[in-house]
Amino acid sequence: MKLPRFLNTLTGRFLMLTVIFVMAAEIMIFVPSVARFREDFLLSRLERAQIASLALLANDSLDMDLEDELLANAGVYNVVLRRNEIRQLVLSSPIPEQIHATYDLRDASALELIRDAMVTLFDPEERVIRVIGDPVKQAGLLIEVTLPTAPLRIAMIDYGLRILLLSAVISFLTAGLLFLAVRALLVRPIKRVVHAMTSYAQAPEDTRRIIEPSAKVAELREAEAALKAMETELTASLRQKERLAQLGGAVAKVSHDLRNILTTAQLFTDRLEMSEDPAVTRSAPKLVNSIQRAVNLCETTLAFGKAEEPAPTLTGVRLAELVAEVIEGERLAIGDFDLSFAEDIPATMVVRADREQMHRVLSNLVRNARQAIMATGECGEISVAGREDEGEWVLSVTDTGPGLPPKAREYLFQPFQGGTRKGGFGLGLAISAELVRGHGGRLLLKRSDETGTAFELHLPKGFSISVPGQAGMSVSTEAAE
Repeated sequence: MKLPRFLNTLTGRFLMLTVIFVMAAEIMIFVPSVARFREDFLLSRLERAQIASLALLANDSLDMDLEDELLANAGVYNVVLRRNEIRQLVLSSPIPEQIHATYDLRDASALELIRDAMVTLFDPEERVIRVIGDPVKQAGLLIEVTLPTAPLRIAMIDYGLRILLLSAVISFLTAGLLFLAVRALLVRPIKRVVHAMTSYAQAPEDTRRIIEPSAKVAELREAEAALKAMETELTASLRQKERLAQLGGAVAKVSHDLRNILTTAQLFTDRLEMSEDPAVTRSAPKLVNSIQRAVNLCETTLAFGKAEEPAPTLTGVRLAELVAEVIEGERLAIGDFDLSFAEDIPATMVVRADREQMHRVLSNLVRNARQAIMATGECGEISVAGREDEGEWVLSVTDTGPGLPPKAREYLFQPFQGGTRKGGFGLGLAISAELVRGHGGRLLLKRSDETGTAFELHLPKGFSISVPGQAGMSVSTEAAE
């Protein structure tokens, strides 16, 4: 059942809960109140009966009509008065039926009174009961009357309805006052905060839309102050990102033009290397290396400066073939340097990945390892291994180089925060990590110390893939739980 819209608001629910709680409290008061009313009703009947009996004691010759009138005014059938250890039937009239129950009000506890009141209230049958109590002003040892329950029950119902009506009026009046108070003290300030948040979301760069704390309630004022601090920080961050985006666009343009200029300069350096001048011969390699580094920086800056990498086109890639291709390219770069490569990839291992992007990732990892080992001038080894389980494919690239510099480990995968080698810019690992995340995977540094460095690439499995060039061949995989 769908609640009305009003009851789904804070004020509506507060109003409803207030009525419920006040009514519950009134009901808790109602039960003992009805019990008290019943006791007072019976005590009044005892008092009237005692007065009627005193009239008879004062005049022994009352006629039957007067006696009936006294009993009718007292609301009882008969009266028994015990005085001086003598039990005397003072007034009497015919009882229409047998006595149903006897109630002694002299030593009755609160629980007994409540129990007896509920029994009387919910018993629709007309009964005759006996009631025993103490005479007023010690006019005897006890007084005992018999009376019908119908007038008592009618009086109790009337009293209960009046109590419930009064409780309802008090409940709704209290709820209404609380409703107005909550609306003024809580709901309006909350709506103001919501309005301020909505207004700020429309133009977060506009500092005029930042909320100014004004609530009088301490908790709401603290919330407004926290919101103001958050909006101020967010606005500053947005401005900084906007400036960085503009700067990035300018850097990309400069890098593009600078790369073209350096490419032309690189052509001229090739001629310088053929010069027979000893000074030129000594300086040319350094110039070539410097220009090559500048070209690499421009290319990596342009690659990283793209708004985003394209979404990977996932196909079945034979990992052994891809690793062999990457390693073959690196072998051309080492020349006569004593560096060996080891491959441990199952021939049948097929991964779900974008071949071009995965080639870039592996090239970055293997190239970083090669450059780190060659920078030491000592022999070394680079090994690439692959394995798989029910949930993922794992590819590891391990080298025997000197390990990553401390700054590179501290700012790993963050561009321009420190490269993995001297003169590096850290863009290769940042781009690789981004490409792997695009595959839903992770690029992790497992180890880096004086014995070498090990990276692990984790790619999740998910659904069936097909291997290009193999008609009807597919590999079915299931995601790890």
